[in-house]
Amino acid sequence: MLFEGSPAAVPSVLELVLVIVTLGLALLWLIPKARSTHYRITTRRVVVEEGLANKRLEQVDLFRVVDFVVDLPLGQRLLGTGNLLLECQDRTTKELRIDRIRTDVRALYEAVRQAAETERSRRGVRTLDSM
Repeated sequence: MLFEGSPAAVPSVLELVLVIVTLGLALLWLIPKARSTHYRITTRRVVVEEGLANKRLEQVDLFRVVDFVVDLPLGQRLLGTGNLLLECQDRTTKELRIDRIRTDVRALYEAVRQAAETERSRRGVRTLDSM
């Protein structure tokens, strides 16, 4: 297991200001919104489960991930959150966003990148870049 959790309820300064201005009432919307998404990243796959009443489960095997983007907006960096975008060679999932996670996103990126390389090697998969 490389990471398991939900997005941060208050991921950036903008949401923090909203919580302060509304005297905490914004949390009644922000917390259920954050808890309706659950991320699980293992050394073999990424699973995203979304929804409160209606659930949607999306999974991408790591050997299909071809590129990684770490997104650290200023407002999120101030509160210790960030985003990870995975570009995949999958028929149904071309991009998989792991948003507003409260962890060291750079370290997670390195761990996921290494796990993807290991999984490609284990399966004997090679990727070709075309221009």
